[in-house]
Amino acid sequence: MTNRTVFFVSDGTGITAETFGNAILAQFEMEPRHVRLPFIDSLDKAYQVVRQINHTAELEGKRPIVFTTLVNDEVLWLIKTECKAQVLDMFGTFVHPLEEELGIKSNHRVGRFSDISKSKVYNDRIEAINYSLAHDDGQSNKELEIADVILVGVSRSGKTPTSLYLALQHGLKAANYPLIPEDFDRGMLPPALKAHKKKIFGLTIDPLRLHEVRNERRPNSKYASLENCRMEVAEAESMMRREGIRWLSTTTKSIEEIATTILQEISPERLSY
Repeated sequence: MTNRTVFFVSDGTGITAETFGNAILAQFEMEPRHVRLPFIDSLDKAYQVVRQINHTAELEGKRPIVFTTLVNDEVLWLIKTECKAQVLDMFGTFVHPLEEELGIKSNHRVGRFSDISKSKVYNDRIEAINYSLAHDDGQSNKELEIADVILVGVSRSGKTPTSLYLALQHGLKAANYPLIPEDFDRGMLPPALKAHKKKIFGLTIDPLRLHEVRNERRPNSKYASLENCRMEVAEAESMMRREGIRWLSTTTKSIEEIATTILQEISPERLSY
């Protein structure tokens, strides 16, 4: 089913509504059209949303689905009562029962970033992103002692996106190093990493998939050849086994799955959410 529109309505960025809504929609065999409507923080904006949603309902002949994280009661009431849609109030579903259970009122704060200038967690996350960018692909050997994790693996095995995800989502300082033929010739890890072996986590990948990925980047090169990919992956896995490094294959895993496995393995003392 593709002719159904899903709206994500929020008085903040809409990221929470979209993330949670998409997790629920993933349980259904459908490809809906997604519309994010952030910063709906006034009745005037809410009326515009109502018109847009109701117009969509008339065009498609089916009720749109609306995931909302609105905290403004007046705006939420308008959306709920005037929209010709299935409105799913995510905060109402979860926050109100928790208020009763905990015996305290929620902050009813608009968005997780509303007091950004005072947020140590947010500043730590920015610092982690900057660190991970500076230590991408072995660019820097400085301050590896403060890294939360150091990812190693052959080129294009998923180190960079995983490092950035760990920094952005969890505030972890993640460095990453490519394992290259010179390392295989020496038969050991890059010298700069020896003192930090406890922080190292390895990523590998199926050679055929690696060949496909590299061939998109540098077609018909030795770097992308299947023979070279097989050699590099075999050497990298052999090195990681020899050095006692924990590792996993990224071939069929999402960045989220890779990151979760790493978090389970390294059990960092600090995590941001």
